[in-house]
Amino acid sequence: MIWKHLGLPVDASAHGVQIDKLILWVHVLMIVLFVGWGLFFLYTIFRFRRGANPKADHDGVKTHASSYLEAVVALIEVALLIGISIPFWSWKVNAAVTESPDTVHIRIVAQQFAWNIHYPGKDGIFGRSDIKLVNEQTNPIGLDRAGDPHAKDDIVTINQLHIPVDTPIICEVTTKDVIHSFFLPVMRVKQDTIPGMSIPVSFTATMTSDQIREQLAKTITLPSEQKLEGIVALQDYAGKDGKAIVKAGKSVTDAVAKKLVEAGITEIRVGPRVPAEIACAQLCGLGHYRMKGFLTIHEKSDYQKWLAEQAEE
Repeated sequence: MIWKHLGLPVDASAHGVQIDKLILWVHVLMIVLFVGWGLFFLYTIFRFRRGANPKADHDGVKTHASSYLEAVVALIEVALLIGISIPFWSWKVNAAVTESPDTVHIRIVAQQFAWNIHYPGKDGIFGRSDIKLVNEQTNPIGLDRAGDPHAKDDIVTINQLHIPVDTPIICEVTTKDVIHSFFLPVMRVKQDTIPGMSIPVSFTATMTSDQIREQLAKTITLPSEQKLEGIVALQDYAGKDGKAIVKAGKSVTDAVAKKLVEAGITEIRVGPRVPAEIACAQLCGLGHYRMKGFLTIHEKSDYQKWLAEQAEE
């Protein structure tokens, strides 16, 4: 559980362990360098103080110990690069172009200031997009539903990315305007979106949103001074009459908290309503703060139900 010790987000991806290990070893190297060079600095201040060296020695130190230390640091950095980073990157690139029969393809079209998520629909083929058809209110990606039969069943959401668990995902990321950076912290995915380019990003989720929520669960005491915003109950809570006050997965509001206290319930387990987010890791304009989306990870059967519901709308 490296992410817990380093203060990282929950790791819910198949490749996350490798990313976190690399982050850990880089931190270890930086700590060693910080402590080592700090001690060396203090040593030089003491060793070459004026009281111990009243007369300047213009020849200076003749040892090459510092050069050897720098060579060792360089070798460690090369080992991190060649031993971990490059093999991992090669594996990721191959994963993005090699797909299995159950691979899910999704298009991510960034813009100032939203994420447009494009699903191919039941036929599995993305419909044609045309910049001339773009309408920011009704058709933000310019989908040609009238002229292309493959576009008729396509699904487009804004700031809502839904994926199935334990399934390879390939996201083709692009942008309508400036450079953005598609960032899924729990998936350990970050990729700049470049105008005019479509860049594949691959990952596999290993936990559902409910499981991530359980990882982030905490118990709060009621009444609470903290604001009860963005949290949901992780189990059902009922009053003395057996009538439900709040069910698992439902928001815990101030009104709900008051009813719980009146029923004699002073401790409840809660989790974040949205346990996984889409962020933009590139300053993209004055509305950059609005580049916030939501990632929902379903069980495979629930994902198919969600697609069916979207197709009916």
